[in-house]
Amino acid sequence: MRKILIIEDQEDVRKLIHISLGDDQYAIYEATNGDSGLALAEQLKPDLILMDIMMPGIMNGYQICDTLKGKKDFKNTRIVFLTARAQEQDMLDGYRSGCDDYLVKPFSPIRLAEIVKSLLANSNAPAKPH
Repeated sequence: MRKILIIEDQEDVRKLIHISLGDDQYAIYEATNGDSGLALAEQLKPDLILMDIMMPGIMNGYQICDTLKGKKDFKNTRIVFLTARAQEQDMLDGYRSGCDDYLVKPFSPIRLAEIVKSLLANSNAPAKPH
């Protein structure tokens, strides 16, 4: 079963992600801040990470993404930002940090499920270079 890590401080968003993806399709894990999210990612080695950019902790989403994508074990891990940061510069910063996709809140649950399915279907191919 594919492992997905959600790094998101808002409980309602985490619940919506669970509903969008269906709890029976994936093994879904959660972290409520960047610091615990990074530690959990290193422990679990998930196939895909869904994370916010702005969250409590020392590191923000950009920093976590950049850190993970710089490690050999995470070269093929897909990372999707789910964030309220909708400016073009925010998106550019997201892709520069190594994310594979970027969804702006409020997001479509159907679109989220499609992106996750597509990224995981192609997860044997190397992730986009950053």
